[in-house]
Amino acid sequence: MNAETPIVRPPIAMLAELTHRCPLSCPYCSNPVELARVDSELSTETWKDVFRQAADLGVLQLHLSGGEPASRRDLEDLVCAARDAGLYTNLITSGIGLSEKRLRALDEAGLDHVQLSLQGTTPEMADEIGGYNGGFKRKMQVAEWIGAIGFPLTLNAVLHRRNLHQLPRALEMAVEMGARRIEVATVQFHGWALKNRGALMPTMEQAREADRIVTEARARLKGTLVIDYVPADYHSDYPKRCMGGWGSTGLNVAPDGKVLPCHAAESIPHLSFDNVADRPLADIWYRGAAFNAYRGTDWMQEPCRSCARKTVDFGGCRCQAMAVVGDPDATDPVCVKSPHHGALQAQAAAHSVSDAPLVHRAVPARRQTEPTG
Repeated sequence: MNAETPIVRPPIAMLAELTHRCPLSCPYCSNPVELARVDSELSTETWKDVFRQAADLGVLQLHLSGGEPASRRDLEDLVCAARDAGLYTNLITSGIGLSEKRLRALDEAGLDHVQLSLQGTTPEMADEIGGYNGGFKRKMQVAEWIGAIGFPLTLNAVLHRRNLHQLPRALEMAVEMGARRIEVATVQFHGWALKNRGALMPTMEQAREADRIVTEARARLKGTLVIDYVPADYHSDYPKRCMGGWGSTGLNVAPDGKVLPCHAAESIPHLSFDNVADRPLADIWYRGAAFNAYRGTDWMQEPCRSCARKTVDFGGCRCQAMAVVGDPDATDPVCVKSPHHGALQAQAAAHSVSDAPLVHRAVPARRQTEPTG
């Protein structure tokens, strides 16, 4: 073992993508363009076993996601199993498919936290972006139920050129809803979002204004609301520390059981991914080829290899390097030290003035996401 070999610690968090079914058709959806089929989804018992394995591995936080996790009629059973395994559970939801009765059943099952998505701060914007008529009204009702039951709430606002002007109102809404946290997430161009760069890319002016608004709001709302901020990648000088470093803090399990180092990892063609149906989760985490592909710093090319920031951002996002440069080993082109940074800025400038129409993701099996109970 040399000085560069990373020490692999247990993961802290796991994202369980229970299904790719979703009532919304958001044009920035980061799920793969080719969604997992309903008949390939893991069974209830398999998911329960995965949760037990995750807890044994050292996972503390379980994020139940999708698609829309409420599309799974066994959601309450899965939450109960996660609680029995000792995991802290966070439901990441659009709110569509949740009734008050079902939320109370989830509370009884042991759900710890809810993260509610927000596509816009007005019915017109939210319903246009989500592609679901009446979606905003439903979300507001669900937010009231969440507050009445007493779930800790995080509001997740995905922002882009069409709705960044609504950021101040989104912050106000988070306070009004009693949310403890808001994630101000400027759209990341993976999955379906990559198809919509011409419709969603913010301008440089919008990105800088968002920086200002978030900075001021953090000072003003300190002690009232925690603001997590994902800035506009294409307009930044340094990349984000994607996933806290590849294979270092968390893992994703896709609906069909593939175990991924990050949400978009399947976009890297040379990687192969193990499945929980074939291999224990701990073995995948510690010895899986995909997880070890970009751990640590040995894999890095220049300028990352000799850069003082290499253990700060770990070269940035591998999937973004793949999407923009065509080489997942390359420095994330967001970085000013990347030879591709100028080309990325030119792309950002061109996309931010495009009048391309929104291309919404197809919606499979909408009837399965209507409220139950």
